[in-house]
Amino acid sequence: MMSRVVLEPEEIHQIQGLLSELAGTYGRAEAAEFNASAGVYAHELPRRVRREIYEFKLNEPDSGHLIISGMPIDEERLGPTPNHWKHDHRTAGETEEEMLLVLMGSLLGECIGWSTQQDGRVVHDILPIQGKEHEQLGSGSEELLWWHVEDAFHPYRGDYLGMHCLRNPDRVPTTFLSIGELGLDFTEMPVLFEEHFTIRPDESHLVKNKGQDRVVEGDLAHSYGQIDQMNTKPQKIAVLFGDPRAPYVRIDPYFMDPVADHPEAQAALEQLIAAIDARIKDMPLNPGEVCFIDNFRGVHGRKPFKARYDGNDRWIKRVNIVRDLRKSRGVRESAASRIIK
Repeated sequence: MMSRVVLEPEEIHQIQGLLSELAGTYGRAEAAEFNASAGVYAHELPRRVRREIYEFKLNEPDSGHLIISGMPIDEERLGPTPNHWKHDHRTAGETEEEMLLVLMGSLLGECIGWSTQQDGRVVHDILPIQGKEHEQLGSGSEELLWWHVEDAFHPYRGDYLGMHCLRNPDRVPTTFLSIGELGLDFTEMPVLFEEHFTIRPDESHLVKNKGQDRVVEGDLAHSYGQIDQMNTKPQKIAVLFGDPRAPYVRIDPYFMDPVADHPEAQAALEQLIAAIDARIKDMPLNPGEVCFIDNFRGVHGRKPFKARYDGNDRWIKRVNIVRDLRKSRGVRESAASRIIK
């Protein structure tokens, strides 16, 4: 299977007509009614696009990612890159780009959000924030964002990560590697399939990074309490799982503690980390490109860059996608809710 699909002019026209209709009907991608119907409308996307996304889901290729390119970006309609995700900046200017990401993601599963991340939104803004330059966040800039599996600490993490690049004038690279490209014989590393390892929550879920106007009480206070518990008493997990010949991976080295009680497990972890470090590659996204990463097969990060804060900085929309929404039913408000508490 190919890892890149370039849209044809007639496919772009078809997609634009669909997005215009949906934007006029629902107004915004966060609308509950839109999210409830996205899986239906997704089947009005061009057949070739649907086929490529379905085959990516079905075959789990070693490439670990799929890029769909060719959608034009209207800079004037889009407006400047916001200076923070928490500001209520969302207008009709970016609605269609957000909806496209949700529609395509709906062909892989269900798009979800977290009550502890970006104020419970389904579609996230990834952009540099002044004052966060040296933090391990998507909103950082001047520090290397270490490669990781998205939300690796959480049992209900997404099966896929979707990103729609709106702006990237400096071609800041997303870093990426699929575990299928490592060339390691994982059948000889059985200790990585055993529960010796811990991963703490990444900083995007911590209460210090919530929206300033959001009151932490009730269910939200309980959610942050659970995050705190995962941080102070992380459960032991396996780094690899599934078929040893083509395993899935759950790893986030920056937030992992050394395995002090099992030297063999620590040595195997260090071997895996070193192998990824040696092979991880740059994958800069261009405006209009939609990228899906298999979050069970690939790791990703971001190279450091110098932000401008002038409305022209790198701006990416992001969604998390799960194949089985029912697994998280106990931590969602209702069957239809897409937000994990």
